Amino acid sequence: MAGDPARHAQPGTVGEDRVSAPAAARARRSRGPAPAAPAPVPVTAPARRSQRAATAVLLGPFTALLLAVFVLPTLYAVYLSFFSTSHEGLGFGNARTAFAGLRNYAAVLDDPSFVRGVGVTLLYAVVFIPAVVVGALVLALLFDSGLVRARQFSQTVLFVPHAVPGIIGTVIWLYLYTPGISPVLGALQDVSVEVDFLSLDMLVPSLVNIALWSGLGYTTVIFFAALRAIPADVIEAAAVDGAGRVRTALRIKVPMIRTTLTTVVLFTTIGTLQLFTEPMLLSKATPLVGPRYTPNMYIFDAAFTRNNYGLAAAASVLLLVVCCALSYAVTRATADRSGKAGS
Repeated sequence: MAGDPARHAQPGTVGEDRVSAPAAARARRSRGPAPAAPAPVPVTAPARRSQRAATAVLLGPFTALLLAVFVLPTLYAVYLSFFSTSHEGLGFGNARTAFAGLRNYAAVLDDPSFVRGVGVTLLYAVVFIPAVVVGALVLALLFDSGLVRARQFSQTVLFVPHAVPGIIGTVIWLYLYTPGISPVLGALQDVSVEVDFLSLDMLVPSLVNIALWSGLGYTTVIFFAALRAIPADVIEAAAVDGAGRVRTALRIKVPMIRTTLTTVVLFTTIGTLQLFTEPMLLSKATPLVGPRYTPNMYIFDAAFTRNNYGLAAAASVLLLVVCCALSYAVTRATADRSGKAGS
């Protein structure tokens, strides 16, 4: 009996495998061959037509709206930019439209007021974009961490300014900026502090303050929604590993909402290039803000004050090209960074 392999074979050893192999083979034969995978159901022509009809119904309203408010106006602006209109008889005669080629574009780029407006917009963007993005991200991280008491009330207070129309918000701040009627300036004068928010040095910060008041809460809500979508087990794993609140926020949360962060930066940049409402209203209170203070104000002045629609169209096309170039650059940079991270 000492040489009997069945007695010395332990569970999970080769001996047991050899003994059970015939039984396993018989069981497989008794079950029969494995069932074949079901053949794919061919898509018939009526089904394809039904799918195309459903796609057309769903995309139709968006496509029509896109064509009506973006594509067709853009094409018409490009067409107008190649023509100029002149009036005979010292401007009182009949209007005559002639092909101008690229002369409108050259006139826009050679105009010092347009170049100054681009410089003002870039200065505004350098101050506003980091302020709104960093400020909103910090607030969203604080809300997500649970350190803020009465979180829903605080979020509502932050979001309310965004619900106020931009014109009304600018009028409110213009009232607060105007000497003689502003309670804020009056209170500062009582403590011997003189501040002129409409001076040359304070003009861009005043514009940034108005935009921050309106857009900070909205951007915070976007970041907070992205943070709430992070899986809870990731945060719990970071806490188990000993990561504190600050390290978790900077090393875990911020990288995981990088796509949202890039999108916010992209749309904020595009909105900054279209600065119009705030300086247009401030121009009524200070002569430092002229009718061509920003590129959008330049376009408005060329079209509705000077009645030079070709020049306004050329400036609009140039602004559109800049916006598209920035959008492509940010999107491409994000895609390359994501690809390197994935590899």
